[in-house]
Amino acid sequence: MTTTRRLVLGLTGLLLATAACSGRSTATDATEGEAAADQPTVLLVGDSIAVGQALPLAAAFDAGGVGFESLAAEGGGNVVGPASDERWKELPGQITAAAPAVVVYQITTYDWGSRPDQRAAYEKLLTTVSDAGATLVFVTMPPIEPDDFYRPHMAELARTPDVARAVAEGSSGHAVVLDASEVWGGTYQRTRDGKPDRSADGIHTCPQGAARFTSWLLVELAKVLPGFTPPAAETWANTGWSADEHFKGC
Repeated sequence: MTTTRRLVLGLTGLLLATAACSGRSTATDATEGEAAADQPTVLLVGDSIAVGQALPLAAAFDAGGVGFESLAAEGGGNVVGPASDERWKELPGQITAAAPAVVVYQITTYDWGSRPDQRAAYEKLLTTVSDAGATLVFVTMPPIEPDDFYRPHMAELARTPDVARAVAEGSSGHAVVLDASEVWGGTYQRTRDGKPDRSADGIHTCPQGAARFTSWLLVELAKVLPGFTPPAAETWANTGWSADEHFKGC
């Protein structure tokens, strides 16, 4: 049995028990193209973890009739912390150009800084997203197994969910925070159900983890994206994205 076949069977089982490349989804003929022009768009912002998650998300939103675009970036994607000043030179224009209905910001492993710095950055992101007419959805980052690079910043990363919640609470409904510990638990877990869920590097996700995250996020976004119904797993889980070279250490 192929890896992708096992993935769709396993995810289908998960859905029953509990209830492709990154880029804007596009239609394949003129009629579908006209319909696609009227689709709401979900925009993803985040780091290399989000790059991997964008792969099944692109397939899922395509299956669900929703436009999708990823601005997730290897080695960054953050709005506070290292290189964020350079990031801010482009991000507002990119968000506006995407004309999204929802912007998902997965809090990154680079969101370092003091509480005031983090809050200021998240509020600036909220203003940018609101000005674009979209809802901002903060998603907490998955727990990591820190190496020497990350270890000095773990206390800063640990406070990011609270900072995001404070910003959302003052947003008059323009922002929400989703707690992804429902997917990952509170600590890094390499395998689930005997299969790789997170990369051996202690940071990234494997296809199974990315699929589980996608299944969860689709349900959560249905609460903030009017008219969206999460597509069945069999429509997106076995479309080839799990073979992408981004998934390493799995």
